[in-house]
Amino acid sequence: MKKLFLVAAIASVGMTSVATYANAGEFNTKKCKACHAIDKKKVGPAWKDVVAAYGDEATLAGVFKSGFAVADRKVVAANSKWKGKAGMMTGQYKKLIKKNPEGAAHALFETVKNGKFGKY
Repeated sequence: MKKLFLVAAIASVGMTSVATYANAGEFNTKKCKACHAIDKKKVGPAWKDVVAAYGDEATLAGVFKSGFAVADRKVVAANSKWKGKAGMMTGQYKKLIKKNPEGAAHALFETVKNGKFGKY
């Protein structure tokens, strides 16, 4: 009985994660390449640094859902260079991320994991 409960609990968690991203839809990170690279700083911070700062998709999605305030952006708040460029990203947030925060967070983490920009 314990094994059945454990299998059901694991399946439930897995289905919840799949359902979350299925409902969020794919997010294409190719437009982000203009200002971001995966492993080096460009106009914006390297996404590997963003992944390290937030640690997981849910935390980043929470920041996106809460309005993406500059004070909540861990990488921007820690570096004055990025604060000066925060307005540019706020505009992109409104155009691209606001309507799909979970998908955007998932895509950012998958882009770093896979080492390439694309649909996730």
